[in-house]
Amino acid sequence: MHEPSQGRRGGLSSWFAGLSRPRRMLAVAAAIAILVAAGTVAIGAASGAPPQAYQHQALDHARRAGRPGPASPVGPAQDRPGPVLLVPGYGGDTGSLAALASRIRAAGRRAIVLSLPGTGTGSLVADAALLNAAVVRAMRGGAPSVDVIGYSAGGVVALLWARHDDGAARARRIVTLGAPFHGTQLAAVAQALVPGQCPAACRQLVPGSPLLTSLDVARGAGLPPWLSIWTADDKVVTPPGSARLAGAIDIELQAVCPTLAVTHSQLPTDPAVINMVLGAVSRAPMATPNHAVCH
Repeated sequence: MHEPSQGRRGGLSSWFAGLSRPRRMLAVAAAIAILVAAGTVAIGAASGAPPQAYQHQALDHARRAGRPGPASPVGPAQDRPGPVLLVPGYGGDTGSLAALASRIRAAGRRAIVLSLPGTGTGSLVADAALLNAAVVRAMRGGAPSVDVIGYSAGGVVALLWARHDDGAARARRIVTLGAPFHGTQLAAVAQALVPGQCPAACRQLVPGSPLLTSLDVARGAGLPPWLSIWTADDKVVTPPGSARLAGAIDIELQAVCPTLAVTHSQLPTDPAVINMVLGAVSRAPMATPNHAVCH
């Protein structure tokens, strides 16, 4: 049985093969330029496991942490916030979340930016295991719950953890910024044109990949309160609406702040986005942001 992404690769490859040699070279150069700009050119290990394998790995992580596997418990108390765990995007650049973490700390909360394994381009399953380990440490240290913020591919990691590692029982709230829950065409182009430079996480973010299929993004049940923020100006997560998640409060930034021009890389540092995040992880009930966050 072929993976869903292979059909897409065939279509793109046929298109590519039909180009003249100069146009092929131009297309490859353009793809590489986009990938480099997005921090997506790296070499990593493959991950061809079927969807069920991701859940099995999550169950193994749970057992090693000394707790039962996924269940459907009542979530944490909303008026008892614990630490905020921030998950970087593809490439693992912790600096991209430094300003946001600083604002959260200034508001009186503990904020921890996770360092992803290796180059931050390996399997998102390993990243979810790292997030799970951080949650276990926090709760064993007395935290009543955690809030999780996932930027870009870090948002997919947050969903992977929430789905397969009992996140609804331990996460008070989750906020994601420009998360490609439905994948990104940029990954599909990279897989088709420069497959040797599309590592595990890149392949997992191809629309229709086994990992994305396992996340059941059309089902909102079983998730903690969730705010998904994305920008219409995103050229990395394409289409930008890939950040839509059933059951979440979905916010296109320009629907709240029409005059803002914010790229994918600017999401974690934009003042309006930071205001939205601070409101979402406060003690107040999670609600749809209004125009007040724009100023």
